[in-house]
Amino acid sequence: QHLLPCLLWAPQPSKTPAMRTISPSELAQHHAPGDMWMAVDGDVYDVSKFARLHPGGSQIIEQYAGRDVTTEFYELHRKDVLSKYARLRVGRLEGAKSVGTVEPGAISAVPFAEIPAFQGQHSPYYKESHKRLLQAVRAFVQTELEPIAESADLAGDYPDLELRQKLGASGMLGIQLGPGPWLQALGLLGIKIPGDVAPEEFDYFHELVAHQEFSRLGRPGFIDSLGAGWSISAPAIFHFARDEVRRTVGAQLLKGDKWSALAISEPFAGSDVAALRATAEKTPDGKFYIVNGLKKWITEGMYADYFVTAVRTGNTGTPKDMSMLLVERGPGLDTKQIKTTYSTCCGTAMVIMNNVKVPVENLMGKEGRGFMQIMYNFNHERWLIAQNLIGQGRAALADTFMWARQRKIFGKSLIDQPVIRYKLASSAATLESLQTFLEAVTYDMCKTKGGAVGERLAGPIAMLKYQTTRASWKIADDCVQILGGRGITRTGMGAKVEGFKNYVKYAAIYGGSEEILADLSVRQAMRAFPPEAKL
Repeated sequence: QHLLPCLLWAPQPSKTPAMRTISPSELAQHHAPGDMWMAVDGDVYDVSKFARLHPGGSQIIEQYAGRDVTTEFYELHRKDVLSKYARLRVGRLEGAKSVGTVEPGAISAVPFAEIPAFQGQHSPYYKESHKRLLQAVRAFVQTELEPIAESADLAGDYPDLELRQKLGASGMLGIQLGPGPWLQALGLLGIKIPGDVAPEEFDYFHELVAHQEFSRLGRPGFIDSLGAGWSISAPAIFHFARDEVRRTVGAQLLKGDKWSALAISEPFAGSDVAALRATAEKTPDGKFYIVNGLKKWITEGMYADYFVTAVRTGNTGTPKDMSMLLVERGPGLDTKQIKTTYSTCCGTAMVIMNNVKVPVENLMGKEGRGFMQIMYNFNHERWLIAQNLIGQGRAALADTFMWARQRKIFGKSLIDQPVIRYKLASSAATLESLQTFLEAVTYDMCKTKGGAVGERLAGPIAMLKYQTTRASWKIADDCVQILGGRGITRTGMGAKVEGFKNYVKYAAIYGGSEEILADLSVRQAMRAFPPEAKL
């Protein structure tokens, strides 16, 4: 049952009546079919015509008409519903207390809704520039992305060129790559880093903040449609492609004019990258590679213009056969949508390459270096996945706190129940332990030559992703239990909890499964095991 459901197609009055003060007695007079007013947060809404379109019928509207329904409203709806129905507002209830407005980009005071450093905790990692970037990215997300997130996610709509270019022009794409020479390139393209952060000041903590802000949207399919495939493929282009390719394709990617995806996984090769079967054979004149093969589960593959593709260029049966090519969409390359756990709007694809002609200039680095390049690229990808999961977990937990406070059951708020406070405490402790682990690894990245791609960091980052996906099950379980049916519903109060619950398992698979990463972290640790150590 809903009081003011999110129906964007509700009829609009010919003109908005002037705002005036309405007494409780006057409000009470408007309670009959065809003449119904309601008050929420002190604002009075004329829902007379709206009632006819109510999906649950007009009876629920008639039941509450003529009253202040603030308490009932917040047990059924998110606050943002009110902004969609501002046109139905006819006045202000007499004696109503002023409800403060929250400006886009504002820092939340809801417990555990923010990285602790932004709620008063002392931290050696964050400076004023990190806060500026956080607020700039959050304002962009709230004004440009939140209004379209639900509809795009539910409909499975791919982001159009206009949105992708908006992401590029605002600097929201460039900052997903972390610190590096591409940040200077942004300036040459007339693109500023959000929050006016200087390129030389930008570090991995700035990138951390940006990823977590996007993740707060709480809809993993939509979130991944905004650059998940782009952000794990573009770094390889900037690191390994020829100078001319970096200048031309790199600029197109930073502006959002073109899009890229990472094409490694195959039906025959997932975590076992060395088992891939896609081939690239040179033409007799040595000017082209002819690429054949299948790639599967390629995020953003449906609308990518370029594919950073792992192929076999040799036949020794070893990892030295592997190379990386930048394959442009064209004749012989086809993509087909794969339907996975989350929304199809992120364009997860089967990529079919049938005699695709690729210029030899699109070889990334040297032949036979592909396996090392893939491993090099994996570190940043896995760290990024941990960001997305922790950011979504924080958004889900914040929503759960607000729900527990405003939901009434057995005569009192949910949060007044000890068992609910226990679940909240357990989830908050888990979340903050993951954040602390993440910050320790991120600091190591900042201080290590080569940053995230340093070989020594492969183990710690693998363990971080493994622990994040494992522990997030606990957070998701607690949040769903507290939200109940709403926690398994894709719309409404529990939408972010439902999205997070689904993404936990998704994140446990892509970028390297939990078992593979756990094994990797221990095997790398054993390299430094002192032979003389004994019990």
